[in-house]
Amino acid sequence: MMYYYIWTIGCQMNKAESDFIACYLSSLGGQQVASPKCADVIVLNTCVVRQSAEDKVLGMLGFVKGLKARRPDLKVLVTGCFVDSDIHRLERVYPHVDQFFAPGDFSKLKEWVQDHVRLSSSAWRHKSGWIVREGIVSALVPIMQGCNNFCSYCIVPYRRGRERSRPLKEIVSQVEELVSYGTKEIVLLGQNVNSYGRDLLDNTDLASLLRELNKIEGIYRIRFLTNHPKDMSRHLIETIASLDKVCAHISLPLQSGDNDVLRAMRRGYTVEQYEELVNTIRCLIPGVALSTDVIVGFPEESDEQFRHTLSVLERVRFDTVHVAAYSPRPGTLAAREYRDSVPPNVKQQRLQEVEALQTRIAREINAQLEGNNVEILVEGKKGGKWFGRTRTNKLTFFDSTSDCLGRLVCVSITKTTPWALQGQLVC
Repeated sequence: MMYYYIWTIGCQMNKAESDFIACYLSSLGGQQVASPKCADVIVLNTCVVRQSAEDKVLGMLGFVKGLKARRPDLKVLVTGCFVDSDIHRLERVYPHVDQFFAPGDFSKLKEWVQDHVRLSSSAWRHKSGWIVREGIVSALVPIMQGCNNFCSYCIVPYRRGRERSRPLKEIVSQVEELVSYGTKEIVLLGQNVNSYGRDLLDNTDLASLLRELNKIEGIYRIRFLTNHPKDMSRHLIETIASLDKVCAHISLPLQSGDNDVLRAMRRGYTVEQYEELVNTIRCLIPGVALSTDVIVGFPEESDEQFRHTLSVLERVRFDTVHVAAYSPRPGTLAAREYRDSVPPNVKQQRLQEVEALQTRIAREINAQLEGNNVEILVEGKKGGKWFGRTRTNKLTFFDSTSDCLGRLVCVSITKTTPWALQGQLVC
C-alpha cells in the first residue's frame, strides 16, 4: 500500500485541489497519513501570495530534503503557486523534488502517478470527472482557474494563468454527485468568479450557473468567492436575491480606501464606485453580510491614504476584514515599478489598527444577534461542541447529545464575540 501526506498552505482553491489529490490517490489504493515521516509520497501544495507564505514553503522544502536524504525512495511532489513556468530552473534548484506541476494541472499528476506508483485495480470512477470525497457537509467546488485582471501586486495570474471556466454541465454533474455522497452546502471557487463563463461559447455566466445549481434537490446552501468589485453586476446581485439557496454573504475585496492607491494597484474602480456597489447590494439583499480584504503599506502609501482606508471600513462596517501587509512579489508590476517604501514597523502598526477597528465593529455587529434564533448548517464537532455557520457565515457553537452532522438546526444565541457565536439548540 502507498502512504501519502499532503501539506497545504494558502487559499481555499488550494484546499479544494488538495482534496482532489487526496481523493485521487486514495482511489488508487493509497492511504493518507498524518505525518510526512510516515509517507511514501509527500505532496506540497504551495502559496507565494505573500513573503510569509513563501518562507513557510521554503522551510517545508528544506524539511523534506532532510527526509529524502535519510529515505532516498521517498517521492516528493510540489504544486501550487510556488511552481512557475520555468520548471527546469525549479528542478535544478530543488533536485530532491521528483515532480513539479502547475496548480490545477492534474494531468501532469496523473502521468507521474501512472509511471511511478503501483495502481490498484479498484480505482473509483466519477461521472463529473472531478473525484469527490464522501461525507463532506460543505464542499469546495472550483468553477474556474486563473485571472485576467493583473492587479499590480498580485502573483496569481502569473502562476495560474488566464481565466478558464469549467463547463456548466460538468459543474452541475459534480454537485449532483456530491449530494449523493452527503454534501449539503457548496462553495464555488474562482480567483474572480464574476468572470465565470466569459471564455465559454454558450453565454453562460455566474448568474445562470447559480440558477442551475439552485434547482438541485438535496443542496441546502450555495456560497461563492471571490468577487471583483469592477465585475460584479446588478444582474448578478438580483439573481442572488431571487434564489433561496444562495447565502446572503458576499466577499468583496476592497484592498484600499484611497483612490490613488487603488489606481496604483490597478484595481479598476474608485472608492465611490465601491461604496455605490455596497449600497446596491444592501438594498437588494437585506441583511447581507459583507467580508473584504485590505492591504496596508502598499508602496508610497501615506498616513493620510491609510486613514482613508480606515474611514471606508468605519463607514461600510464589514462583518469580516482580512488584512495583510504589502509584500513585493517578484515578477509583478508593483515589484518592478514601485519601491517597497513603507517600513515594516509602520506596516505592522497599520495592520494592528485595522484589526483593532474591525474587532470593535464585528463585536458590535454580532452583539445584535444575542437572543435571536438563527439557522445553522452543522459541519462537525470541535472541542466537544457542534459547530456550523449561519446563512451570513457566522461561525456558531452549541451543545447537543444528538447527531446533528449535516442537519439544519435552529440555535438561540446566548453569547457573542467578534469572531463567533454560542447558543442553545432550539430544534
